[in-house]
Amino acid sequence: MISKTVTNQIISIIGRENYFDSDEDKIAYSYDATPILRQTPHGIAKPTNVEQISQLVKLANDAKFSIVARGSGTGLSGGSIPVEDSIVLATQHWNKILELDESNLSLLVEPGVITSNIHSFVEKKDLFYPPDPGSMTISTIGGNVAENSGGLRGLKYGVTKNYILGLEVVLPSGEIVFCGNKNMKDVAGYNLKDHFVGSEGTLGIFTKILLKLIPKPNYVKTLLVYFDSNNDAAKAVSQIISSKILPCTIEFIDKTTINCIESYSKLGLQTDKESLLLIELDGHKIVVDEDLEKIKVICEQNKSSTLIIAQNEVEAVKLKMARRIAFSSLARIKPTTILEDVSVPRSELPKMLEKIENISKENNVLIGNFGHAGDGNLHPTILTNENDKLEFKNAEIAFDLIMNESIKLGGSITGEHGTGLVKKKFLPDMVGKSAIDTMQKIKSALDPNSVLNPGKIFSLKPKCEGSLPQKNDQIKKFVAQGAWI
Repeated sequence: MISKTVTNQIISIIGRENYFDSDEDKIAYSYDATPILRQTPHGIAKPTNVEQISQLVKLANDAKFSIVARGSGTGLSGGSIPVEDSIVLATQHWNKILELDESNLSLLVEPGVITSNIHSFVEKKDLFYPPDPGSMTISTIGGNVAENSGGLRGLKYGVTKNYILGLEVVLPSGEIVFCGNKNMKDVAGYNLKDHFVGSEGTLGIFTKILLKLIPKPNYVKTLLVYFDSNNDAAKAVSQIISSKILPCTIEFIDKTTINCIESYSKLGLQTDKESLLLIELDGHKIVVDEDLEKIKVICEQNKSSTLIIAQNEVEAVKLKMARRIAFSSLARIKPTTILEDVSVPRSELPKMLEKIENISKENNVLIGNFGHAGDGNLHPTILTNENDKLEFKNAEIAFDLIMNESIKLGGSITGEHGTGLVKKKFLPDMVGKSAIDTMQKIKSALDPNSVLNPGKIFSLKPKCEGSLPQKNDQIKKFVAQGAWI
């Protein structure tokens, strides 16, 4: 329990106007976009400068409470769920773009800048920041770095870590460090910045982020391709990649999701088809047009039924909208929507699609499947009702089976959403005990008092087990069952 004395010390650091602990505030910060999980924090701190964050972290070490950093709360693995005796450190108000350096193609920003605002800002200068997570219109860049977010353009351009030049980080000790710089080549010492990217708020709090930019592509072609078989669509993806063609985007959407999107948006999608691929090419016109013709042939060879090419930017935006609204369309169907995230080698994509389809049928669970087929990252989305015990139990079983099948195929339990609370029980099977031990040693070395976001990714035994948000009855149940957490 955080005492009143400690609470007053927190307020003395950041000011009463920047500390919130009403019931309404605590409820608003008790959850993220992950279904089911809830835990109210002791309070919410909104510091205004890096020195205040440093002092808060030092106080947390002395007073033995935890700090959970949070951006917009769009995470899908429980990474920003508060823990017991914790303060949420909100950063969404740190939303300034600090410096655009066109000579070095870099952008210095605060962690609360919305991702799509970065896109629009740099594109006015004919520059490009490629990572485009599905939540980009509301997610913050700090959250993107913490989760190493991907997006539709990940096939060609990679994920967030590929565009991080430097980070200002408040360490678990309260020390402030800047790792990285504007150099394109730098191998001096350990690569600390990559160590923090994807660490899910467990190793440091980001206060400045230096991004790499690239020239904006000058020519884009977008197409939608329908298939009468998921397997044919998956084979087409594999053949495109093996033919040395590198589209910006290859997205997969199954029939369940197509129908939900069309019901929601009336985009004119063909709802009688089993699946579709959204493919986008960008770059130099000659290369793009040549690759487009090759892709048309490959899709025909794999029994595509219809191919639609956007004739202008308005049509391209309309085609891409089908993929952008997939999750929100599915979320209308059932009270509880579990958006999942598994990644497999691209050669195993047909098998993984078949496994998910079989799991859905065998367990009587409705699953809408979509995702970044070009890089093997799928988002099987379980549509269920947490208040129906049998239905929800079947959903839990399906969730476990999907994770385990991904591991069997040499895949990952998460391609971009993070491990957090939801998937940490699967991590040892995926990476092995030695890797878990190494991760725990890194966490313990940097954060011996387990101040920052404890209990996420893995448990630090036995000390941090009590830091899990077990006051919540639903979470207690999940812990007891060994499910989800």
